[in-house]
Amino acid sequence: MDWMERMDGTLCPLVILSVFLLSSDLPLCSAAFLEPVDLLYDSAVQAFYGGDYESVVRYMEGALSSHRGVRRARVRCRLRCQDQHPFHEIFSDLRFCDVVLRRAACMNACIEAKLGTQSVHKVSDEVIQDFNRRIPYNYLQLAYQKLKQLEKAAAAAHTYFQANPEHVEMGQHLEQYKDLQGVEENHFVDREARPHQQSFTAAVKLYDKGDYEGAVTLFEDALVEYYKADVECRALCQGPQKFEGHDHVRYRYSLHEVVSDHFTQVLHCEHECVRDLATRPGRLSPMENYLPLHYDYLQFAYFKVNRLEEALQCALTYLLFHEGDEFMADNVDHFREILMHDSTPREEAERYLTRHQLELELLLMGSKIMGVDFTEGNYWSSTGGRDDSNRIPSGTDGWMEYVPISEKKNITVIVSQQLKEGGPLLYDSVQLVQNSVALNGTQRVLLDHVISEAECAELRNLAHAVTMAGDGYRGRMSPHTPNERFEGATVLKTLQYGYEGRVPMSSARLFYDTSERVRRIVESYFMLNSTLHFSYTHLVCRTAITGQQDHRNDLSHPIHADNCLLDPDANECWKEPPAYTYRDYSALLYLNGDFEGGEFIFTEMDAKTVTASIKPKCGRLVGFSSGGENPHGVKAVTSGQRCAVALWFTLDPLYRELERLQADEVIQALDTQSIWGQGLTINPKDEL
Repeated sequence: MDWMERMDGTLCPLVILSVFLLSSDLPLCSAAFLEPVDLLYDSAVQAFYGGDYESVVRYMEGALSSHRGVRRARVRCRLRCQDQHPFHEIFSDLRFCDVVLRRAACMNACIEAKLGTQSVHKVSDEVIQDFNRRIPYNYLQLAYQKLKQLEKAAAAAHTYFQANPEHVEMGQHLEQYKDLQGVEENHFVDREARPHQQSFTAAVKLYDKGDYEGAVTLFEDALVEYYKADVECRALCQGPQKFEGHDHVRYRYSLHEVVSDHFTQVLHCEHECVRDLATRPGRLSPMENYLPLHYDYLQFAYFKVNRLEEALQCALTYLLFHEGDEFMADNVDHFREILMHDSTPREEAERYLTRHQLELELLLMGSKIMGVDFTEGNYWSSTGGRDDSNRIPSGTDGWMEYVPISEKKNITVIVSQQLKEGGPLLYDSVQLVQNSVALNGTQRVLLDHVISEAECAELRNLAHAVTMAGDGYRGRMSPHTPNERFEGATVLKTLQYGYEGRVPMSSARLFYDTSERVRRIVESYFMLNSTLHFSYTHLVCRTAITGQQDHRNDLSHPIHADNCLLDPDANECWKEPPAYTYRDYSALLYLNGDFEGGEFIFTEMDAKTVTASIKPKCGRLVGFSSGGENPHGVKAVTSGQRCAVALWFTLDPLYRELERLQADEVIQALDTQSIWGQGLTINPKDEL
């Protein structure tokens, strides 16, 4: 069965409930299996910090190869088993269960024959995110640079930059690579390029040059690759789903409710493949009107090379997406008049849109059963299109708005407050340095003397005694850049250390009291009319790694916003998961300034135009609202160690920091002397 048949196959790919039923009896193949991605990735990172760059290359290239191999195996096995065990038009409940269980057994056997035990290849969300952001290529380009393999370094740097265009330094270093002897233009390749997007981009370039014959070939290739990629995207949706708020182990829900819940989430994932395939790496918003635009370009290119039969067919296909578009309708009438006969739209597009509409109907039904809201994405509207004199209005508004079905209805909505600032600073020593106007933005403030030199020194000593490499960010030693070591500790952890006698309890108490002081100052200065709650509090240090500061091409912390996903291309910030959408205000209290680099910067939404730069020093506090109005980052720390107290706040009491509430109880117990002689139950967590 080819990709065309698969696209028209099962509309309800229910790989459900049964994966675990048969897995224990499946035979394992004795062939050599792929090594786990996370193990290879971790080994590469450890080798990087050890300066063993040959091992970095070996392990990281292995991790990338294994990552591709796992994906390929899952896609092939799921499609193979779907073909081997199809649903028939008429079948009984028993026949339905038979197909589902046989598919599950088939997929388990197939995948484990290729990969080995599947649990070995389950990786954390953090590792998946790193691979999606192409972080391995940042390590690789540095390692290849150290090994003097400049052509491979250039390819790795180019691949990384395609998904991280906000890294201005990387762009500058790519320019430097171009001037190096032995590095040629063909070395700058995107190793993770998606074939359908690559063909489309190349086709547009030929079209713009007037090479319509060449453009036609590449646009047709792009369509073939698009529909193949769609099949693969849908196959990858058939894995496990997260059941928010459901406890399936205890079977509190009926079988049909569980099946409906799972199926709706799988279907939602498949429906969003439209958006995924139109989105470039590292971007949040999809390319406008992506799939219909292929047919728009093709109808005109075919017309230019006098292939009117194909031109008419592509014009009719475009009208499937934009029924009633008057410009394209005029083209259709023109082609019909010349040919003196009619034609039909392309079959693959008709199937695609028919399935898309059926999916929407099922999603609306399934979402209603689950008790969640679902809004159809604005996949194809009637604006935008080809950039030439024959431009036909088409496209999306630049973003596909939808409400993820995992978000339940009982969400507390915080009413937007009128933005104010200039309230009292509460403490005599605190000095206002710059307000929003001076910092060229809104809801920004810079204060000095929030704490004393002695308090800064005590908190730095506390940081050195308590912080663990990577603690606070799920154990990752360098969550933002491989050139610095990141260390952190929470308030509760310091109190635990104080109770155990590993640090002075007075120092742990100072950390607690200082964070409360910052909260009160931010709440007062921005004149908030409701209580500001802690969302997360972190004592953090960033240390420049010796020997890795030459040719720094990254930021210590990339440009971002704290409660939304920054999209520099669209000049927008999308307030949706995985962003911490509940965070309202942020603050950083610096504990020292005896290091090189490490300036805090505000930028425009383009993540490039710096609007303000702040040099840290002891007792200096920068506070700001957490939204897209305040994109910010940290310049590279090139020498020494930069320490600070990082704080995020929320106006929604439902999102108060759990560890802070526990810390409050500990402090209250200390104040009443009720814990002496008793055990102190503290269960610190890395991050909420």
